[in-house]
Amino acid sequence: MLSFIVYLAGIWTFYVAQSQSVQKAFINAYIPIVLLLPDYYQAITPGIPDPTFNQASSLALFIVFIMKGKPGYRFSYTDVVVGVYALSVGISQYLALGYSDAQNLMFNQLTSVLFPYIFTKSLVEPFNLRYDFVKSVVLCLCVVSICNLYENKMGVNLWQMLLAKFFPGQGSGWITTYRFGLARASGPYAHCLVDGIIMATGYRFQRWLQWSEAWPVKIKQLDWVPWFSPAELFTLIIFGGVFTTLGKGQWLAGIIGATFVIIGRFKNRRLAMTIFLAGIIVVGIPALVAFLDYASIGRANALDPNQETACYRYELIELYMDIATEHLWFGWGLMNFPQVPGAESIDNNFLLVYLNHGIIAIFILLGIFFVMMVRLIRHGMAQPFAEPRGSSFAFTLAAIYLMYFIATATVAMMYQSGTVFFIITGLSDAYLRTSTWDGDQGNSNSKTKTAVDTRLFKFRRVI
Repeated sequence: MLSFIVYLAGIWTFYVAQSQSVQKAFINAYIPIVLLLPDYYQAITPGIPDPTFNQASSLALFIVFIMKGKPGYRFSYTDVVVGVYALSVGISQYLALGYSDAQNLMFNQLTSVLFPYIFTKSLVEPFNLRYDFVKSVVLCLCVVSICNLYENKMGVNLWQMLLAKFFPGQGSGWITTYRFGLARASGPYAHCLVDGIIMATGYRFQRWLQWSEAWPVKIKQLDWVPWFSPAELFTLIIFGGVFTTLGKGQWLAGIIGATFVIIGRFKNRRLAMTIFLAGIIVVGIPALVAFLDYASIGRANALDPNQETACYRYELIELYMDIATEHLWFGWGLMNFPQVPGAESIDNNFLLVYLNHGIIAIFILLGIFFVMMVRLIRHGMAQPFAEPRGSSFAFTLAAIYLMYFIATATVAMMYQSGTVFFIITGLSDAYLRTSTWDGDQGNSNSKTKTAVDTRLFKFRRVI
């Protein structure tokens, strides 16, 4: 019965949505619940799926969203893609293990994949709430970053320390690991590498806010902080949060994402893109060849722990590819595939999805990554240069997709990192479909003059 505190998240979200608005409930209730409360604790409820905090909040918000006529929602083809992905995962589990085992995963796909995608595409861009939404994400991750310092020092996860007593027997498998003599912080996200990719996403969002001059010059509650403006302080906090996870794969993803987003800061973006692509060819391809040589010698011949880890991830593909193809279309079901002794941890999300749910699910997931990146890049290249410099939202979102792709090649996209991915997909779809502004337009805090949206005057061309 103690685990029923999960339902408080749903009750609170429902109350805010009814008493204020669905948009405010999404930004001020649902997003903090997703980012601040663990997704591995469930309310064990006989006869129905066992919801997490995130799922209880999502279901409550969806009920009010439907009751109020689906504000802001407009159909797009991306809806079909995300819906088919969620359906294929549910069918996979049903075919492999039957309905009793599949109901929780089906419920998960609705409340942690499809609903968050629909919420974000409907409630942010159509109501010009981009800054409010991104600020909510950044402030929540600042809280996580500060709490991570305690875990780094003490080796104790604060969320487990405070909540485990309500969920006996749950979450105990997620233990703190160490690197460089420090505990690797995982926050409320189960694993330090999941924490790392979410923090890297938050850092990109915060840099976009800072470049867009979205934060006020002074915030009364932060007047006591010397030397730093609010924007600089939030950037510093989340930058520190990225490091608290001590995840090298996520750091690499963040560096490459930062390199990519710089394209949006150049007035001559074609030249910048050419330089970036040339860098991939000149530096990236030789680096990839060198990495494959480094990782393919086998764990037994590795010279240090870093090389052993790289060899392990390389071996996973060789060990499990034949197993995956045995159940090609819909996979083996969630973690139901035969495990190779000594290689139980599948540290590659794309291989894991292929094993669990088959070729349909993995093709759709890869399609979302690459199609959305291409659409965002094309949109960003076609837009007028965004002022202030660096405030192009298209390049920020494309960089987040690129970071996610690199990072999830080293860890499963599980718990909140999966939900955040589909939140980003909903945001990107709505941005590409409905946005009439980029950069500082609509930002009341910006000192930069707002550019005129030339699309308002399309009738002149007709005349």
